[in-house]
Amino acid sequence: MLAYALAVMQRSSLGVMGLTAATHFHATAGIVATFMVLQLAVYALAQLPAGLLLDRVGPRFTITLGAVLMTSGQLTIALSDQIGMAILARILVGAGDACTFSSAIRLIPAWFPARQVPLLTQITALAGQIGQIGSTVGLVALVGSQGWRTTYLLAAGTAAVGVVTSALLLRDAPPGAKSQRASIPMRGMPREVLTIVKHPATGVGFWCHWSTNFGGIVYSLMWGIPYLTRAEGRSTATASTLLTIYVIASATAGPMAARLTQTHPLRRSSLVIGMVSLSVIPWIAVLAWPGPAPLWLLIVLSAGLGLSIPGGSVGFDVLRTEHLPQRLGSATGIANMGGFIASLILIQVIGLALDRLCPGGDYTLSGFRWAMSIQLVFYAIGIVGILHARRRLRRRNAAGGGVVVPPWREAIARQYRERGH
Repeated sequence: MLAYALAVMQRSSLGVMGLTAATHFHATAGIVATFMVLQLAVYALAQLPAGLLLDRVGPRFTITLGAVLMTSGQLTIALSDQIGMAILARILVGAGDACTFSSAIRLIPAWFPARQVPLLTQITALAGQIGQIGSTVGLVALVGSQGWRTTYLLAAGTAAVGVVTSALLLRDAPPGAKSQRASIPMRGMPREVLTIVKHPATGVGFWCHWSTNFGGIVYSLMWGIPYLTRAEGRSTATASTLLTIYVIASATAGPMAARLTQTHPLRRSSLVIGMVSLSVIPWIAVLAWPGPAPLWLLIVLSAGLGLSIPGGSVGFDVLRTEHLPQRLGSATGIANMGGFIASLILIQVIGLALDRLCPGGDYTLSGFRWAMSIQLVFYAIGIVGILHARRRLRRRNAAGGGVVVPPWREAIARQYRERGH
């Protein structure tokens, strides 16, 4: 959990300083957005190799490797003001970040009873939001008083803490536990990956993560503070407070989502769709409001985005109950790509839209609203994806094609058959 919190801090350390970064690198909004898009692209593309590595060598090695890469990336960006070096730095941070979350939640079923896994998965995801607070409050305040280099050297130092603690303290499983590492030879890996990708549970997890996470990622990592300060006219302190509300809301929703996941396993995808609506409805209200939105509505928006975030972990729980343990790292990595693929596309599209609608950096409320409204298309795509993958999974389970892991598996298949799905 500590390693993941530090990883989220490194992940968000550039996006929360979007306008400061533009000044430091003498770049436009579109170019700074490209930094974040590149980082998220590396993160998303590295999920599959990181998942395969995780299945073969275990979480301890993978988490430690990720912390080493992020430390190197933050040192690089601290010591340079060249765009090329910034690109290299964000590649390293993205690759290291990709190694962390899937590895962290892979530890949970190895160490804890199955009934505790949904809650502990949400708590682990929640721990990451502590790192988000560290960047949105701590680093944003520090860069104003101490400057760019000191701020990122401190960020690199916190990443190094992750290297030391992971290498010294982590263990993949309790002593004497049966190994759950993959033993498939390298030549068989492409077929294994294809099998995992084609499984409808992987699709459910992917689209759940897409729908519930991209809104919060775009808001917290890149365009939230610029939108709140430039479009809505709020101070930097108010914008940071609103992002903190987003984090607190996510923390509140995690345990509740875990409880609902445990008690209503047949309704997990419906739960996710309900969580998505908590983001969509406030965004529509903010974008349609005549003039700057009132503070209370911005609070509702920030809270709604935070309440949606745990839906990605609900999707991961579908993977846990549908995939074999030795495939779980790869399956989780693929599903974890969902929100980040949507985010990297959307961050770039919003940046390009702003360059076109607000030329010369003359940002307006109207221009920002048109750019941010593009998100609604991505929400629609995600919900359609969930419904399609869920239909395929129900048909598979009704035919008895599921992996018998939880005690309620046969009950699920029987109910599906009785309902004619």
